Amino acid sequence: MKRSKTVEFGVGLFMLAGIIGLVFLGLRVSGMSLSAPSETFRLDANFANIGGLRPRARVTMAGVTVGRVESIDLDTEWYDAKVTLRLDNDLEGQLSRDTTAAILTAGLLGEQYIGLSIGGDPEVLGDGDTIRDTQSALVLEELIQQFVSNMATN
Repeated sequence: MKRSKTVEFGVGLFMLAGIIGLVFLGLRVSGMSLSAPSETFRLDANFANIGGLRPRARVTMAGVTVGRVESIDLDTEWYDAKVTLRLDNDLEGQLSRDTTAAILTAGLLGEQYIGLSIGGDPEVLGDGDTIRDTQSALVLEELIQQFVSNMATN
């Protein structure tokens, strides 16, 4: 009887550890965290095509995550996608006006994220400013369509 209760307790602890591990893994994969949000500032960027970019996607510089995509809306003035970025406060006053934002893909069919590249302009971007130099997402379906149509004309 005592051995049975010990085994049941051990199995229960093992299951609890497994469930906690799955919750932790789910939070890491989704980009969410249980920690308090750090100080951030906001930048906007307009893209002609965002592909599969989603809110909470990573924003990186040199491969290091420096922020997240806060929201994606349609800019009704230019009919572009307006992407709002939340970046770490350490970068405020560090990004030059000619910083480039590009939508990149992790792997061939992986998640899409935004990569920032700093320019050389002495003037810097502040909270609420807009990144003017952007590169839209590379959409695999459009590339395949162009390839097929080029093959058909040849």
